[in-house]
Amino acid sequence: MGFAVGMTMAGFKPVVEMQFDAFAYPAFEQIVSHVAKLRNRTRGALSVPMVIRVPYAGGIGGVEHHCDSSEAYYVHTPGLKVAAPATVDDAYTLLRRAIDDPDPVVLLEPKRLYFASADTDLAVGEPMGRAVVRREGTDATLIAYGPAVRVALDAAAAAAEDGLSLEVVDLRTLVPFDDETVAASVRRTGRCVVVQEAQGFAGVGAEIAARVQERCFHHLHAPVLRVSGLDIPYPPPKLERFHLPGVDRILDTVDRLQWSDRVDPRWVVTA
Repeated sequence: MGFAVGMTMAGFKPVVEMQFDAFAYPAFEQIVSHVAKLRNRTRGALSVPMVIRVPYAGGIGGVEHHCDSSEAYYVHTPGLKVAAPATVDDAYTLLRRAIDDPDPVVLLEPKRLYFASADTDLAVGEPMGRAVVRREGTDATLIAYGPAVRVALDAAAAAAEDGLSLEVVDLRTLVPFDDETVAASVRRTGRCVVVQEAQGFAGVGAEIAARVQERCFHHLHAPVLRVSGLDIPYPPPKLERFHLPGVDRILDTVDRLQWSDRVDPRWVVTA
């Protein structure tokens, strides 16, 4: 990482790949103290336009130093842009966008996505900073990013069998954050559940919940809820299914939302 900082000063644009998410921690000091601060420190005279590729998250049966969800560290660091693809198309598009970006970008690549394949249009699609609605719905919004998007889509499909219409928003980019798309979805549905693979306490999901509450308070029919990994170090491979958010946990959380406005008026008995 330190070598890459020097390369940017010499006019290069390095693309740095960390072997695993937790292996990036020794380089974290270079990222937060130099990569993220040089533009501000030099009053814009010197920037560090690099891409930091970080294979992250679990679901592959890896051990504790191979499956961290470390997005909160990078999102909390001013001066960095942070993206997390959920599809094969976005894995390509966001990488291309990150390389073209004038600022340093941390690209969090879900390890499960490395095993996926698809026919991809090589034309660069949605710009960085733009979320997309992966599934339209009317009853509640599921907000997710990275590997949690696939789980949210599976939960929405299961909920549809019970008559619930869940909209799924894929953030794609955590910094900058697309408040417009997220708020528009929640205002339509009136309910929101945030899904993340990382631990819950002080995570990105908490920031999302706060932003939704600030912008959509008068449209909400229920509190904004979160589904996340457990607040523990990443567990051994045979236990990760209990740690990671799954369809059942998402549906259980959706059941906690208030649904009084969906009661058929024919069932209401008035005195």
